[in-house]
Amino acid sequence: MDPASQDINLNSPNKGLDVDHSDNLSDVHVEGAVRNAANPLPPGLTEEEAQELRTELTKVEEEINTLRQVLSAKERHAIELKRKLGLSPLNELKQNLTKSWQDVQTSNAYLSASATLDDITHSEAYKKTQETLSQAGQKTSAALTTVGSAISKKLGDMRNSATFKSFEDKMGNLKVSTPAQVCFTDGL
Repeated sequence: MDPASQDINLNSPNKGLDVDHSDNLSDVHVEGAVRNAANPLPPGLTEEEAQELRTELTKVEEEINTLRQVLSAKERHAIELKRKLGLSPLNELKQNLTKSWQDVQTSNAYLSASATLDDITHSEAYKKTQETLSQAGQKTSAALTTVGSAISKKLGDMRNSATFKSFEDKMGNLKVSTPAQVCFTDGL
């Protein structure tokens, strides 16, 4: 594929496809490039100098176009080489993240923070706090177990009480005649 006939606009849906460049940059109107009544020459600039500047501008724009085409071709070639080597964008991302994490771990800030954290975890205050929290957790757990047992015993006692049995008997007499209509017997 001839690089001069490729669409080099990176946002173009035709990127990398053969396109007609009959309207290249030298044919594009550049603001101020043509002298007319609305755009007079700047003071001190002759018509000849203006024509030289227009010619130079056209050459520079053509060079930019060529460089874009070369860059596009190089990017496609790099993608093809990566594909042949089995390098996918995901693998590249993994490698970049791994390298970045290694850079972080060897940075002075990380090493300093890590050393400070080690100092804190080996301090007497940290050990006392950890021990106190551990004891508080154990006591809380024991208290909740005791409360749970007491509630279970109380519910068991309630279920065996005469009041609960009477309520259970009355609920047992509940009859449903239709899903929308409920009637009670025994005068509830």
